[in-house]
Amino acid sequence: MSTPNTAGSNKAGLDALLTPEESVLVLIDHQPFQFANLNSHEPATIVNNVVGLAKAAKAYGVPAILTTVLEERGGYLIQGIQDVFPEQKPIDRTFINTWQDQRVVDAVKATGRKKLVLAGLWTEICLAMPAIQAAGEGFDVYAVTDASGGVSAEAHDMAVRHMVQAGVVPITWMAVMGEWQRDWAREETVPAAAGIQAQHGGGSGVAFAWEMQLLAAGRSGGGA
Repeated sequence: MSTPNTAGSNKAGLDALLTPEESVLVLIDHQPFQFANLNSHEPATIVNNVVGLAKAAKAYGVPAILTTVLEERGGYLIQGIQDVFPEQKPIDRTFINTWQDQRVVDAVKATGRKKLVLAGLWTEICLAMPAIQAAGEGFDVYAVTDASGGVSAEAHDMAVRHMVQAGVVPITWMAVMGEWQRDWAREETVPAAAGIQAQHGGGSGVAFAWEMQLLAAGRSGGGA
């Protein structure tokens, strides 16, 4: 029996922001079959973003749960994610709705964490269904919209609207990392954050590399 919906009690204020200590990440069905009909985003963009998100979870000590659907037909989890967690075998499901697979639910509950960060393909099905159900069962659910995608821009957009109506918070992957970092005085995670930004942050990564070049030139006495 589902528990009453207590999610959404902290939708504003400092407690509404993510922390590594409260978060658990679930990555859903980033598989070849799903990518084959991904039309809301460039597939390469989703690969970049979800791998960046996976690396951020590892850097901040956030438990990550990987899951696929019918991997023998739909393909294995993309290598970029698997490489971040080489020791972890994804939970392979038959349920379309991840949250109906008790193994996934038990894995999430075993972490003791209530802020559930989700990304998946496709947004309108494999992300929306578990997000909406988990939000109704007392979790604060965050849907990472740019590490997810749908069969069309409309499908993705309608799914995000549907989730918001259910109390799910839409967020982007770099915003997740920013909330996990929160304070640049948290120096132990700064090198990892900088590295992830350099590899997956697009223009920000290019600018960071440039800044490092200028600093190195300044130390060596070079420059224009």
